Amino acid sequence: MLKALLKKASRPPKRINTDKLRSYGAAKRELTPGLEHLYHKGLNNHAENSHLPFRSRERTMRGHRSPGGLQRFVAVHSTTRNCFVPPSRRCSASSTRYHRLETFGVWREAAGLTA
Repeated sequence: MLKALLKKASRPPKRINTDKLRSYGAAKRELTPGLEHLYHKGLNNHAENSHLPFRSRERTMRGHRSPGGLQRFVAVHSTTRNCFVPPSRRCSASSTRYHRLETFGVWREAAGLTA
């Protein structure tokens, strides 16, 4: 993986930040012997956290048979979720309840459930 990343880079890196996994040092010595290697338990958190959106998409894929089915579900779910979730600003419990009642009224009208 390190070899592929170095090959894709347009210019050689100044230093490599990794956690304390010993295999990184061995790979670095083999591939780039003159490069500065910083290793600390928290230094590469930024790089590892950048992969979280991909992981969350993989997790949501569980339980769906195909990416197309997941996409259809997400399209419907995101539009309806935006209606039911109150605004993100801080508000009182009564205003949250009012928002929810108002939303359910709109939902009943859209679903044709009005009595």
